Amino acid sequence: MSVQPEITQRDLRNRSKEIMDAVQDGQSFTVTRDGHRIAELIPLRRRRRFVTREQFAAMSRNAPAMDIDAFRADQDSALDHETSSPYDD
Repeated sequence: MSVQPEITQRDLRNRSKEIMDAVQDGQSFTVTRDGHRIAELIPLRRRRRFVTREQFAAMSRNAPAMDIDAFRADQDSALDHETSSPYDD
């Protein structure tokens, strides 16, 4: 686990552009005031974007081959094969 660098409230005020650029690039910080931790400055999660069929196909080209039988066996082992309805008396 990586440790977040600590910055003082004054550093945040004086170096805001530099710090916000680092946050935009994925860096997180713990903000302190009078030696006490008061906040975490973390990047927002990136919103998922739409991926076209062509982009998906291009990203999938290097994916490992899938063993359909093993996949099906994994699904079957995870399923609850109970045939009765939980709503029946």
